[in-house]
Amino acid sequence: MSWSLSDSDSDESTDLGPSLHGGRKCEESDEDCAGESSRTEQIDDSSSGGQAGPSGSGRTTSTSTSTNERGRREGKQKRKDERDRRPECKYGRKCYRKNPLHLQQFRHPGASSSSSDEEKSSPPHKKLKTGSPSAAASSSSSSSSQAAEPGPYAFFLTKVSGIAARFNQTGAVHISDILSAEKGKLLASAQFNYMIDIPWLRQQYPQEARGKPLLIVHGDSGLSKVRLQEETHHFSNIQLCQARLEIMYGTHHSKMMFLLFEDGLQIVIHTANLIQQDWHQKTQGVWLSPRFPKLSDGSSPSDGDSPTHFKADLLAYLAAYKKSALDGWRRHIQEHDMSEARVHIVASVPGRHQGGQKNQWGHLKLRQVFQERGPPADQVKGWPVIGQFSSIGSLGADAQKWLCGEWLSSLAAVKGKPSLMMGTRQPQLQLIYPSVNNVRTSLEGYPAGGSLPYSINTARKQPYLNKFLHQWSASARGRTRASPHIKTYTRTSPDYSRLAWFLVTSANLSKAAWGALEKNGAQLMIRSYEIGVLFLPQDFGEDTTFAVHASNSEPFPIPYDLPPLPYGTNDQPWVVDIPYVNKPDSHGCIWQPS
Repeated sequence: MSWSLSDSDSDESTDLGPSLHGGRKCEESDEDCAGESSRTEQIDDSSSGGQAGPSGSGRTTSTSTSTNERGRREGKQKRKDERDRRPECKYGRKCYRKNPLHLQQFRHPGASSSSSDEEKSSPPHKKLKTGSPSAAASSSSSSSSQAAEPGPYAFFLTKVSGIAARFNQTGAVHISDILSAEKGKLLASAQFNYMIDIPWLRQQYPQEARGKPLLIVHGDSGLSKVRLQEETHHFSNIQLCQARLEIMYGTHHSKMMFLLFEDGLQIVIHTANLIQQDWHQKTQGVWLSPRFPKLSDGSSPSDGDSPTHFKADLLAYLAAYKKSALDGWRRHIQEHDMSEARVHIVASVPGRHQGGQKNQWGHLKLRQVFQERGPPADQVKGWPVIGQFSSIGSLGADAQKWLCGEWLSSLAAVKGKPSLMMGTRQPQLQLIYPSVNNVRTSLEGYPAGGSLPYSINTARKQPYLNKFLHQWSASARGRTRASPHIKTYTRTSPDYSRLAWFLVTSANLSKAAWGALEKNGAQLMIRSYEIGVLFLPQDFGEDTTFAVHASNSEPFPIPYDLPPLPYGTNDQPWVVDIPYVNKPDSHGCIWQPS
């Protein structure tokens, strides 16, 4: 698991920043960027073998297209571009937009001028044989406006196009299900996110709700902010709220919805960007709150909280934005009874947090919850910690200081005990991140890797990470080939039959997301906004653990296969900014960073 990349093959000073990887913005900080091989359904177990190349965004190229054919096609396309009188999209080749109206209004260099032209000029995608019945079964991700009935955990995966229909019929939702008119009369909503396609998002709302007040909370600046303003200019009901990002390389990475109905308020915390491709063929996680009823007149704003302090923590998170545009939603939350919330909020906000604030955010918030209400030490002795994510930041020169030091100490914290002390044996750490072969054989093929922005510059500086890595496999949920954009963390029994806790969050494996201690532990520095929900067994009527499989209690809907499958000798973690040309993907294409 090493890369044959010499210093001369790469530009160490390359700053990926908020650029597009395979047609999308990098989902980690600039610092982090510069900072289905299933057990039962396999296409090819071997690695595709990344090769050295320049960093940057990626594109796929059909292996059936010759150089001469490609040259003739590009020349023909250039002449078409010159005849096309439409204004050119300011994002050019890096535009990720798929909205038909946008594609009609703006010209994109290198793209066909019409759908018929695209059909004529695009080479066919050769399919690799999968031997999997689910590969041929297709299911529209929004085929039904009915969301599956929630179990006690109300934790769903998003529907996936291209998998067997049965895997979308239970425990799965599409954004149009969440916003469906069948849910009741929507009065107003708010969307917190990182990447937002306004025209596409409006289409997900029922017709009668598209004119209702909508607040968009984002972190865009520069041209990205201008794009958002242009997209919302003609919609008087849409208000933009730009989150403050005062620490370099931070992002507004939280993904959350507020839905105000006639009969109550619903909170949705999830992992998907508000763009079409994130709700199409990726594995994403969604938590749906109960419909919180309004408090009776005369109630205190602090009334209606749950034993998990869900309401207080949500209000504290909103207050951290320091934005008057959120005042109305803070009042809505204060006016509703959230005593039925069973999950804990674990969030991050940018800042250098000290004193009492330090334990309110990031991995220290998780540590505090575990010390107050987590598993007892004797119960979880020898239980591994599992982290699963879609991006990896710069974690330091060795594993001991941050990854297996302060961060793992928080995830391994137990009730009534201080964090792990020096000399205490750390639990085993298992990290699930897609291998090159996972990406190559996915439903999307190599373009799925555009949503996995681990850079070669960062990977070369932390080779120690490879020994912790495990494959993405989700055959039990039909999603081994649905590339993960979900982020989850858990602690499991040695036989993988029980869970001590489970967290779904927007936070990837990075210091920017979770925070890093400074000044001898006196302050926690966090760069980005993140939010997730933590499930503890006692909050759901369980004694000390969740069952993974059917038993006397409701099994927890774990999104991937257990036990995790370690990387093989020839496996490599997916790195976004090097070419993969030795083996074509599931569409017969190769990956060429540009």
